[in-house]
Order: sequence, then structure tokens, then C-alpha cells
Amino acid sequence: MGRIYSKIKLSNPCQPEVPPVEVNSSVDMGAMMLFIPQSVAHQLELEELDKRPVTIADGSSHQVPYVGPIRVDFENRFCFVGALVIGDETLLGAVPMEDMDLVVHPATQRLMPNPLHPNKPSYTIK
Repeated sequence: MGRIYSKIKLSNPCQPEVPPVEVNSSVDMGAMMLFIPQSVAHQLELEELDKRPVTIADGSSHQVPYVGPIRVDFENRFCFVGALVIGDETLLGAVPMEDMDLVVHPATQRLMPNPLHPNKPSYTIK
């Protein structure tokens, strides 16, 4: 399985006059959060809310900016999340994918709305 990429639109709901940004995001079901590069945080004029610790692949720990809120749009779905500012590409993790009820199609390796709920996200609460 190769890397999966998908177009998403990011916007700043606190400043609707700031134009949204469409990015080709890496889709990573093993990551939890939304990760954005500094350039996207700057374009969207996002406010740094905190510094959060992250551990990267080489095992080293870093404090990185946590910004938000961000509106994430994919096809007929959207959610609001915070994001960690790190790296040079956008990465869509499991939290926003779950919030929008998105799945990766196993045969095509394409991000898509859950076919069991094609019109709106649906949640199970027990």
C-alpha cells in the first residue's frame, strides 16, 4: 500500500474574510490529529493556542504550535479541529476523518465518505 493523498479545504471560521486554502493532504489512519505546515497556518491567520509535545519518527521530542480552530471540508462533509504545526505537508489523521465519517476504500486506496452514510456523517453512541 502506497501513500494516500486527498484534496481537502481548510478555512479559519473565526476570520471568514480570510480565503480558504485547498491542499493535497496525506491521509494517515495511524496519526490522530491534523498536521499543517507553518505556511498554511500563516495563510489562514490561525492563532497559536498552545505548545504541544510531539515525538517524531526518529524518537526525538519537540514542542510545536497548536492552532485553531480550523474548518476542514471534504466533499459533502466538514468538521472543526485544532492542528499541530509541523513539517512541510498537510496530514489528515484519524480524529478529523472519524468526525467526518470518512473511510479509505480498500481496493482503490481513495478517501471517501462512508458508503453506509453517503449523505451525512453518522455516529454510533452506546
